[in-house]
Amino acid sequence: MPLPDIDDLIDNFSLIEDWEERYRYVIELGKELEPLPESAHNEHNKVRGCASQVWVETRVEPRSGQSPLLFFRGDSDAHIVKGLVLIVLAYYSGRSADDILNRNALDLFETLGLSAHLTPQRSNGVRAMIERIRADAKTALRPQD
Repeated sequence: MPLPDIDDLIDNFSLIEDWEERYRYVIELGKELEPLPESAHNEHNKVRGCASQVWVETRVEPRSGQSPLLFFRGDSDAHIVKGLVLIVLAYYSGRSADDILNRNALDLFETLGLSAHLTPQRSNGVRAMIERIRADAKTALRPQD
């Protein structure tokens, strides 16, 4: 199942005024996250700095003369975090490494009205996911030997 379009998610969030409803919507989004195969729940894919278990799998698609494209899949053992993973992946997946490095998902979380309501632990986990994705983009830009 493909990730939802980030603009559609932004539009959907703009229609929800109540924090409790936003919270429920994030949980519903998590249910739409395509499960990772058990083999992808490994140390290499594990995101450090998250209170919950979070895994992000990265696929790099090289392009001749252009910044490579990166595609992400992810999972978590917590329902709300699965929804946050889906939002982050929808924001970054399918984009070039250069584009990923020029985007700030923390601004997105402000736009969605989520930043002010996330616990410090969840905010740190979101930052850890973003940093992991940015690190993968930087690695994809390095010349391959």
